[in-house]
Amino acid sequence: MDEAEFDRFADEYRLLHARNIRASGEPPEFFAEYKVADVARLVSDGTLSQPTTILDFGAGVGTSVPYFKKFFPRATLTCLDVSRRSLGLGRALFEDAAEFVHFDGKTIPYARGYFDFAFVACVLHHIPTAEHRGILNELKRILRPGGGLVLFEHNPYNPLTVRAVKGCPFDENAVLIRPGRLQRVAVAAGFAKVTIRYRIFFPHFLRSLRPLERRLTRLPLGAQYCVHARKDALDDR
Repeated sequence: MDEAEFDRFADEYRLLHARNIRASGEPPEFFAEYKVADVARLVSDGTLSQPTTILDFGAGVGTSVPYFKKFFPRATLTCLDVSRRSLGLGRALFEDAAEFVHFDGKTIPYARGYFDFAFVACVLHHIPTAEHRGILNELKRILRPGGGLVLFEHNPYNPLTVRAVKGCPFDENAVLIRPGRLQRVAVAAGFAKVTIRYRIFFPHFLRSLRPLERRLTRLPLGAQYCVHARKDALDDR
């Protein structure tokens, strides 16, 4: 991950993002809340355990912070990113809500088993493919045994998503990841119960249909997909 590349877009991130997704009819905050609400549902249905320590890996300017505080008010939140500029902006907005920590792109600066849960929202497509296994190894290392992982990525099978990514300035070097490949990398890194769910099917003008999305999670047409997994309860590596 290139720190300078993300520093370059930090100040205009929300504006650029909003412009890029305007066809959806929703602001960036809608998608940020959608993802965290998805995590909350996975916890409420018992798929993932209730977290008290949360890592937002690749948090950028902290767009997800208000929603983690909304859905997990008792949890402590750490926002990790390679972009110091983005972290500074996030800290200025949400200093009392989260800790903002710099990441060197290789080693997460926390001890083994420190976090209950790790959240990675549309980050891995910015990281070279050869580094994905190493990043997932690091994420598993800092999770406690039984801890949960949720990764969201853009769906390369959705043509509207592909077009949006191609037109986005901060995605100029992005390489979209096929869901099956990300699932295999997570398994190879030692995660258990690795599952894919497709998400975000309907734009704003079809929002009345959104309650149906929970029944469509196996249909590979959503704008994004979610991979969720656990670190085995007996795994202390």
